[in-house]
Amino acid sequence: MNNGEQRRLNGEAEEDEDDDDANNGGLAAWERAYADERSWESLQEDESGLLQPIDNQSLKHAQYRRRLRAASTARIQKGLIRYLFIVIDLSKAAAEMDFRPSRMGVIAKHVEAFIREFFYQNPLSQVGLVTVKDGVAHCLTDLGGSPESHVKALMGKLECSGDSSLQNALDLVHGYLNQIPSYGHREVLILYSALSTCDPGDIMETIQKCKKSKIRCSVIGLSAEIFICKHLCQETGGLYYIALDEAHLKELILEHAPPPPAIAEFAIANLIKMGFPQRAAEGSVAICSCHKEAKQGLIIISFPLYLLTRSLFHY
Repeated sequence: MNNGEQRRLNGEAEEDEDDDDANNGGLAAWERAYADERSWESLQEDESGLLQPIDNQSLKHAQYRRRLRAASTARIQKGLIRYLFIVIDLSKAAAEMDFRPSRMGVIAKHVEAFIREFFYQNPLSQVGLVTVKDGVAHCLTDLGGSPESHVKALMGKLECSGDSSLQNALDLVHGYLNQIPSYGHREVLILYSALSTCDPGDIMETIQKCKKSKIRCSVIGLSAEIFICKHLCQETGGLYYIALDEAHLKELILEHAPPPPAIAEFAIANLIKMGFPQRAAEGSVAICSCHKEAKQGLIIISFPLYLLTRSLFHY
């Protein structure tokens, strides 16, 4: 390829980039989801009268991925009793407006939907709320089974200030979850907006303490990937994801609603011995345990006898 052809190709590539920028109005990737203010024009009414997006390819792909995940875990024993603390970062980073109207507002909306979905799929489980701001962790609600009380408490405490402290949040939830019986699943879901953590001590010791107590910690970040959050999830067996936009954030949060796989040491199947009575004729007289009458097996048609396999009683 000569220099003229190279310059021509470079010029065409630059023109294509300029066209893309012009079409997107010079918006960043996270801004394009909010660029169309006339979003109602992309909806249509289906046969049942519901509104559906005209271009629903991404929706179909997301549903297909969820069905694949559900099918892959269909034969895995799930934990039925869960104790989950939702830790919400309300530091000054949560007031950023890269999500509309703000990170805090978007988190509150999707946490409310998650709490209701969680109790729908886990009726025997309990949820608690913890907020972190000014370097201090506050227990907003104790572990409980009332979604309305959690939602009401959350909507009344949405002020952002100061720095975030991941260690203080972990210490607080560890004190609550460490008292949970061993048959319950101990889980923490952290919605983290900050890019750092301001801790009073060694957070590595706190992470090992959570790991020893079998507390599964998962983190959903709203900014960039942080090493300490990734390390926390790797050590405790949790999940760590970064939300790309509001729709992705909603999907990541709702992924934690279904019950997780049961802990191996508590998922041992305990078999129950069962016996099936056998109908048989006996040549001797037997006492029926329920009627308290003497019956002879030779007249089995009139008086059927059933012999229990373990106790050898006759019925």
